[in-house]
Amino acid sequence: MSDWLSQIKNAKKSCLVDRNLKKVHYAFENGREMVEEYNMDTNVLTRRAWKSKKELGLQDNWEVEMGDPEPTPSKDETLIQESSNQPFVTRRNTRVNLEWRIRNLPYPLSIYSVTVNPEEGCLVIKTTNNKYFKKLAVPELQRLNIVLEPCKISFSHKFNTLIVVYEKPNELIEFEKLVLKEIQSVKQKNHDMDCHPS
Repeated sequence: MSDWLSQIKNAKKSCLVDRNLKKVHYAFENGREMVEEYNMDTNVLTRRAWKSKKELGLQDNWEVEMGDPEPTPSKDETLIQESSNQPFVTRRNTRVNLEWRIRNLPYPLSIYSVTVNPEEGCLVIKTTNNKYFKKLAVPELQRLNIVLEPCKISFSHKFNTLIVVYEKPNELIEFEKLVLKEIQSVKQKNHDMDCHPS
């Protein structure tokens, strides 16, 4: 935990407040960049994205680790598009749980199993009808070297969505409090102040 916390503390940070969101940008010593968004009413992390460098001349992309994915281009801009009926995963964070929502999975709850792969430090979702298989990384725990525990997993299914919940270990909850304390000290800019209407 101390290594990741020291990277957070040593990173160059900037903070922007936009309505009820606090957006924190981290520039790490190794050149990587991360952006986190916090709901100011609850102090809960709602989004985390990492900047991935592209080849020279190409635009950098942001890889979303938690929260809603980046908006996709309109149909007019792409020639090939993934089917909207394919299962897709979104991540959610609460004060006490990590959640994954896998949409477009029509099978009943009894078809699914969610287990831990200790070698890879991930959750594994399978169906007994062999129609779906997915590994879910848990980077928050991997960065802190916290081992996944099967007893902390629960899952439910409704509206064609499998909801996988992992109860946060106390070490992660305490770490998040330390990070929150760290970003409270970052000077905030209001989004409205940077806007210059014509």
